[in-house]
Amino acid sequence: MALQNPKLTLLHATAINMIDMVGIGPFVVMPMVVGYFSSGLFIWAWVFGAITALVDGMIWAELGARYPRAGGTYNFHRIAFGEKGGKLMSFLFVWQTSIQAPLVVASASIGFAQYLTYLLPLSSAQQSMVSGALVILVFLMLYRKIETIGKISVIMGTIVILTMLWIIISGFTHQQYSINIIPKAPDSFFSFAFWAAVSHGSLKTVYSYLGYYNVCHLGSEIKDPGKNIPKSIFISIAGIALLYLLMNIAVMGVIPWQEAGAMDKYLVSNFMERLFGNGAAVLVTVLILCIALSSLFAVVLGYSRIPYAAAVDGNFFKPFAALHPKKNFPYVSLIVLCSIGFIFSLLFRLSDVITAILAMRILIQFIAQSAGVVLLRRKNGSRDLPFRMWAFPVPVILSILIWSFLFISTGWFALYGMLIALLGVGIFFIKDRI
Repeated sequence: MALQNPKLTLLHATAINMIDMVGIGPFVVMPMVVGYFSSGLFIWAWVFGAITALVDGMIWAELGARYPRAGGTYNFHRIAFGEKGGKLMSFLFVWQTSIQAPLVVASASIGFAQYLTYLLPLSSAQQSMVSGALVILVFLMLYRKIETIGKISVIMGTIVILTMLWIIISGFTHQQYSINIIPKAPDSFFSFAFWAAVSHGSLKTVYSYLGYYNVCHLGSEIKDPGKNIPKSIFISIAGIALLYLLMNIAVMGVIPWQEAGAMDKYLVSNFMERLFGNGAAVLVTVLILCIALSSLFAVVLGYSRIPYAAAVDGNFFKPFAALHPKKNFPYVSLIVLCSIGFIFSLLFRLSDVITAILAMRILIQFIAQSAGVVLLRRKNGSRDLPFRMWAFPVPVILSILIWSFLFISTGWFALYGMLIALLGVGIFFIKDRI
């Protein structure tokens, strides 16, 4: 049985991308990013993240429009790298996804539990219980037909945008401090300290932008994918980048960056409390928690299609190819990813999870995908592409350079990512011989 006919419109696709991008991430990493800069130039880490999303988004848009199938990168790798190389690369992507996707689930659920402590005093054990329960709730929400999920995504996306607009308008109408855009002596754009801060800060901001491609994982379920997939990607990136930049300026124009502190995980709630009192702080905290739930919902939705697509193709473990007999969604894949995510949510710290996510994905997904789009251009040309990236190959070159810079910035986590990839190579060859 195959996934049902396309049901998701451009509105649905954009909403799914946006609620994936804006989870708990920007609210908990904002004070972390500020803490990396001793000069107040933190806004450049968010600009760097937006540029990364834009150049990488062009690659996703070209591939997603040309190959709109469930699984996203899995199919891109399978087609781009040829018969032998494609089978290995696509397996490695699914292999790292089976570990990385639950880490993403864990990051959202851990962040949710940590932010909830603004409202309720929770011990570490109680926070773990909350994060685990959240994963179970999202699993139950996703155990249904795709058209229902599309409607839920639009509602959640509306909550995301309205909450961020409330924060932005509140900040801009109560500005007290200016935001540093240009370095003041002795600081400089060309100093080691500035780029060291950008490298550390961008690991967190790029994490906050991830999700602009979620629609590619649902390619076979999108109406008119040749047009709607690229549009949803660029609308998502432009809209969220603008909201992130404005939100940073709004919040840090009320709370000076020197007071933010890398450990103040309640920065936005404290911002609202300073402006409007405890009631507003409680309300914005509840809305941020709703956003975290929305993001986790979108993340699990997209990732559950990847092992399914690989299993249908005969390149992953067969049980993952099963679809629910009545509701027609990959329920085995959903169960497994949520189960592992549940375990991870009980074990890890948020900051380490964020860095580990990027370290695992950069080589196998982002850099390899950049190479893949070049291979496909050489093989098939660009005449029949529904969407052609602008100024090719400049976005590809920039993407590889940026991702390489970020990969090095992950430090020891880069080594862990390579070891997991090597383990995947071994499992692939063992599986291939059985």
